[in-house]
Amino acid sequence: MLASEPSLRVLHVLRSPVGGLFRHVLDLAREQAARGHAVGMIADSLTGGDAANRQIAQIAPLLRLGVARLPMRRKPHPGDLGALARVCREIARLKPDVVHGHGSKGGFYARASGFVPGLGDPLRVYTPHGGSFHRQPGYGLYMAVERLIASQTDVLLFESDFIAGEYAKGVGPTRALKRVAKNGLRPEEFTAVAAVPGAAEFLYVGELSAYKGVDTLIEALAALHRAGDDEARLAIVGSGCELDRLATMVERFDLNRSVAFFGALPARAAFALGRIVVAPSRAESLPYLVMEAIAADKTVIATDVGGVGEIFGPSRDRLVPRDDAEALARAMAAALARDPVEAAAERAELSRRVATHFSVATMVDCVLDAYRAGLARKGAPAGVSGGAS
Repeated sequence: MLASEPSLRVLHVLRSPVGGLFRHVLDLAREQAARGHAVGMIADSLTGGDAANRQIAQIAPLLRLGVARLPMRRKPHPGDLGALARVCREIARLKPDVVHGHGSKGGFYARASGFVPGLGDPLRVYTPHGGSFHRQPGYGLYMAVERLIASQTDVLLFESDFIAGEYAKGVGPTRALKRVAKNGLRPEEFTAVAAVPGAAEFLYVGELSAYKGVDTLIEALAALHRAGDDEARLAIVGSGCELDRLATMVERFDLNRSVAFFGALPARAAFALGRIVVAPSRAESLPYLVMEAIAADKTVIATDVGGVGEIFGPSRDRLVPRDDAEALARAMAAALARDPVEAAAERAELSRRVATHFSVATMVDCVLDAYRAGLARKGAPAGVSGGAS
């Protein structure tokens, strides 16, 4: 923060403290605090488990506005009114300059507070992270809610060009200032992670949910075996509601000796368990996992969904169609047969692209610039809500 720029009081609101959304908020909050801003966080108390508790405990000493945990349901629920009331009380107590909501539910609480009198007039910012914009069941209802609370949105910050386009299609024109602040990595993440002895040929890391497409990956491995690559193995790292169904698929395709489930692990620990990372998603915004794998010097096979093409840039033609097990199997076979020198050169080129275009520092610069532009647009200097910094 420049000496001439005032400190801001920033309150981040999110629901589930897991996955890429949580990482985005942690990176943003940590860097904003390091730059002299007073930062706080409100998050769900029902999800995240021990991993979230540890991460929040690590960042809490840096957050001058503190951390509040309260029950938040993923889907619309009568308890939403009570949660909104709690969020409003925190806003009234902390008097932030900026209330920044992340994801559909966090964005709802942050912006619906604008309908409640007596909370001052903080800048209300919203970052969609995919979720309800992935055309899932209930899409029409979610978009109706988005249009309703658009009137209370001062700034829209998109983590990818793809989500900016999906928002425009689903919600339409709004009065909000719109900026793109793409997810980014830290410099120290660009360090190779070597595969351990006996590592699997292929590796999946992430949530075990339907939209992640792990079922397509298992089908692709079965196709690879039928084509003669019956020694290829797959390590699956993650947890989620699809675990039992995926385990049943592995048995049905007689892949028990070729597929291992490892549960949830930190990404860089997981990367040591396989040589080639496969991201077979049906829907994404701008997935951290893909960028993290590239930074760890892993060959990455990914589907052409959401903002994944923005990561690959000129190499987008390497991506495969979603829900196409045969095409995915062909890409996996080609990766196994790739000349090691050529593969290393391609990985290095892609790593340089990610390092150049996707950094935490640039992401935070974009977000803070948007805050300042939004406050100037409102005619509200920092400290307008009356809090001491």
